[in-house]
Amino acid sequence: MELDQALPQILSNLDIQSLNALQEKAIPAIQTLPNVILLAPTGSGKTLAFLLPVLSQLKADTPGVQCLVLSPTRELAIQIERVWQKMATGFKVNTCYGGHSMQIETQNLSQPPAILVGTPGRIVEHINRKTFALDSVRMLILDEFDKSLSMGFQEQMTEVINGLSFLEKRVLVSATNKATIPAFTGITQPNILNFYKDAEKHTDGLVVKRVISPDRNKGMTLFKLLCFLGNEQTLIFCNQRESTEIARDFLDEMGIPSASFHGGMEQPDREKTLVQFRNGSIIYLVASDLAARGLDIPEVKNVVHFELPLKQNDFLHRNGRTARMHSEGTAYLILHEDESLPAYMQTAPPLLELPPTNTLPERSPWVTLYISGGKKDKLSKIDIVGFLAKKGNIGKEDIGKIELMDFMSFVAVKKEVVRNLLKAIQTEKMKGKKYKIVITN
Repeated sequence: MELDQALPQILSNLDIQSLNALQEKAIPAIQTLPNVILLAPTGSGKTLAFLLPVLSQLKADTPGVQCLVLSPTRELAIQIERVWQKMATGFKVNTCYGGHSMQIETQNLSQPPAILVGTPGRIVEHINRKTFALDSVRMLILDEFDKSLSMGFQEQMTEVINGLSFLEKRVLVSATNKATIPAFTGITQPNILNFYKDAEKHTDGLVVKRVISPDRNKGMTLFKLLCFLGNEQTLIFCNQRESTEIARDFLDEMGIPSASFHGGMEQPDREKTLVQFRNGSIIYLVASDLAARGLDIPEVKNVVHFELPLKQNDFLHRNGRTARMHSEGTAYLILHEDESLPAYMQTAPPLLELPPTNTLPERSPWVTLYISGGKKDKLSKIDIVGFLAKKGNIGKEDIGKIELMDFMSFVAVKKEVVRNLLKAIQTEKMKGKKYKIVITN
């Protein structure tokens, strides 16, 4: 596909005005060179930087998978798929990952996509089942390959790459500056695009502040900080699953609704939580470092380090969730009064004195509805908006973000109208079919 001709419409579909400097440099390099290493901070636009040149290499008359993208996490795989879908290129994309229905994935691969995104283990499983052919794959993208290695996927990635006999292009992407190129990738004499030298340009809008907690458990200080911040979307980072749940439970007890997000949760619960955070039904997300990178979540105004990470890279990835692409955001460090700064912080950030009185933040005006139908049921966002507005007797301004998945959909609706809405549509059909529509817990 001619990228120059398609680019204006693609950027419009993505609601992006123009490419950034990283993308402008990365796209021609990936288009023309066989081996490229792309190193850039979290939030710098790497996904689009490799998807656009991939698009320019795809051939409409070539059957089978032409590009394989390996991702360390299912969340990142889903994010890449969603970006591609928003681009509306006309080329099919599918994702494969653990926890997803193997039957659905196999059915999708019976008509192979041009671009296949998946986690290493699940892609190996499909290769062993021979559900898609490898001989058509010409491009390989290893996204967040450093994280794939740290998560122990070297054996699976090696098996996948060994089966790709006709590769013409290899691209390794990392949000870590000092990433070692594994030998099993087959990459020799790569062209390295290192954008960490420009990292300051991506953190101009980041302000870091320190909050002192008189208590070691820090819970009350976190509560006071959120009261001070108000109802701005905020990511609260913990180091362990247990502390994530403890902090979430404490906030709930104090009258601040929140949700937790960590690797111990079932995949459907994690996806549902992210949907609610994206559409604003959840304002405060208490998360492990699983949420620090590779997730399809909106930029947040505030990042709170309830527990400081041990490594500088983790600290940077967490902070990368705010002040992205030259916007503004603040990272708050909650420290016990006897707690020392980690070695990677040379100077102490400015101290924030919290006010003596606390006012609970306003709660989200949105609630999320689950609909038991999705893209495979031929439902569209227009169908859902029309149904809810007409049959539910609500205004379009009462309907927020809509997300369609294969067999389910999620819709943000104003809390003030949801009860009457559900009563009005309980016996109604959408496009001739009755769907289950309930409030997501």
